[in-house]
Amino acid sequence: MSTPEKDMERQQAAYLDRLAKCHSAILHDVMRAEGLRNFTLPSTLRPLIPGQKMAGPAFTVAGRVDPSAFGHETLLGWTGMLSKAKPGHVLVIQPNDSTVAHMGELSAETLKYKGVCGVIADGGIRDSQSILDIGFQVWHRYHTPRDVVGYWLPYGIDVPVTIGEVRIFPGDYLFGDRDGVVRIPRANLDRVLLLAEEAMGKENLVRTAILEGVDPQEAYLRHGKF
Repeated sequence: MSTPEKDMERQQAAYLDRLAKCHSAILHDVMRAEGLRNFTLPSTLRPLIPGQKMAGPAFTVAGRVDPSAFGHETLLGWTGMLSKAKPGHVLVIQPNDSTVAHMGELSAETLKYKGVCGVIADGGIRDSQSILDIGFQVWHRYHTPRDVVGYWLPYGIDVPVTIGEVRIFPGDYLFGDRDGVVRIPRANLDRVLLLAEEAMGKENLVRTAILEGVDPQEAYLRHGKF
């Protein structure tokens, strides 16, 4: 029996299947051509697993430093955030901090078990080898053994966050590969995917022409893509 929830799950699965065939450069190019701006996350972010793609709608978290917070309070806030994380989503954390780790082994295990697609943290990571071992993708800026206890608290769940020049709203789609991460506004997702698929088809035609000895400029003029 079809329900709105089941229909949404099927649609999201179809989006993720189509995104899995894309790459960030194509998505960047079609969004640029569409006149979109500020959709490429900073190059200071790095994937823990460089060759592993990550895609999904954003589940966003904003946090703040509070050195006066008790350890129990910070752990309640942290585990409460993990409890609310949505399966099939990318957890996006704007910690407003450059000191502690905002993802570690037990948190990554929890999120993977829940079906979360990956994490983008504009901050730190620890327990990196353990997270690598379970194959869970975490984009981050730095490594540190220091954790959030008695120092950091989440204060906003499913709220807009900003990383670099990119404003990310809950439900926007994030796509990351070896080249970087782009944000696809939810309202533009269908068109961006369609244009990306068309562009990849043209790229294949150009590639074939080049391998057949066609001059690169002629290949570009013939297919309108390079």
